Amino acid sequence: MNIQILAQKFYDYSLYMRGRRPATIRRYRQAINLYSRLAGVSEIEQVTEDNVRQFFFNGRTKRNWKPNSFICFYHSLLVFFKWCLNEKYLTKNPIDDLEIPKVEKRLPACLTKQDAFKLIEVVYNYPYDYKYLRYRNHAIFSTFIFSGLRKKELLKLKYTDIDLENLSIFVNQGKGGKDRIIPICSTLAQSLKRYLEERKRLNKTCPEFFASLNRNCGFTDMGLRGLVFKIRKASGIKFTIHKLRHTFATLMLEGGCDIFSLSKMMGHSDIKTTTIYLSASANHLRSQMIKHPLNDLVT
Repeated sequence: MNIQILAQKFYDYSLYMRGRRPATIRRYRQAINLYSRLAGVSEIEQVTEDNVRQFFFNGRTKRNWKPNSFICFYHSLLVFFKWCLNEKYLTKNPIDDLEIPKVEKRLPACLTKQDAFKLIEVVYNYPYDYKYLRYRNHAIFSTFIFSGLRKKELLKLKYTDIDLENLSIFVNQGKGGKDRIIPICSTLAQSLKRYLEERKRLNKTCPEFFASLNRNCGFTDMGLRGLVFKIRKASGIKFTIHKLRHTFATLMLEGGCDIFSLSKMMGHSDIKTTTIYLSASANHLRSQMIKHPLNDLVT
């Protein structure tokens, strides 16, 4: 049977029955299409352990896949082949015996406290043509640094998700389909309030919290990429949106936040994911060293 026809059935099953997100479906589609093209496989009967193994071998040796890329393709094809096995299109999963590369354990990159402050300052003082851009962009970067939101979570924020009266942000169906509430500090509240007043003045009525300048609709992913490029160039600070998320987590730990509370605010399913920030924060580790019982020993 044609592998593309089967793949479409698999995408529909994953989307409507398993509730997978469109981004996950795109990842499945990319992996299956690449395997089908490079392995020369058009029919499911042509799938073998040998051509699957060759696909991953070439990925590592000729296409220079990093371990994370290898694992991403591996998990996508694994789920697809498992579905084919359950639906009786395959008699054996051809990916079962594949060896997976070990992922390097790197500390999450983050900004220093000084660079984080500088970044927010540059965003506010940038020579914009409109006051609205100054307040909106400052609110966007403040939200990233003071709440640790992911890029998609910020762009999906609705007007009703921000509760300044109770100082909270409601994240509706974040990564993994989880809702969560993040408290708002006074600095972030001030920035958001200033933006909301300017938004109201310009009669922005779209449901999205962060609105475009020229249209009455939400701020776009492309617009955010352009803004990041502009601020990166103006500030001289190399950063990504995800790096700002790492910065939030690291600074929270340095400020004394407990790991359990931080895990909830970050939206991590497993607290082990959050513990990596303990190693990333040198100041936090130094603050723990003073708790050694012999620390006050005079020599």
